[in-house]
Amino acid sequence: MKKSISKLWLRFLSFIFLTSCTIVAFAQEKGVDIDVNVKKESAWYQNPIVWVIGGAVFILLLVALLRGGERKSA
Repeated sequence: MKKSISKLWLRFLSFIFLTSCTIVAFAQEKGVDIDVNVKKESAWYQNPIVWVIGGAVFILLLVALLRGGERKSA
């Protein structure tokens, strides 16, 4: 009887000790650090007209390179 009470007491103390260790470990974690930037500054590459102009230049260069290799058979 005395051994079972001793084992029960040891289990209870182990539970309390491990629970307090867990609480201390969670208390040391840093919370979520969220930095929200509400400024409306946009980079040059976020402007859609830049992408349209860039696409047009790319297509013109592609056409010039593909058609420049043709020889006239006159």
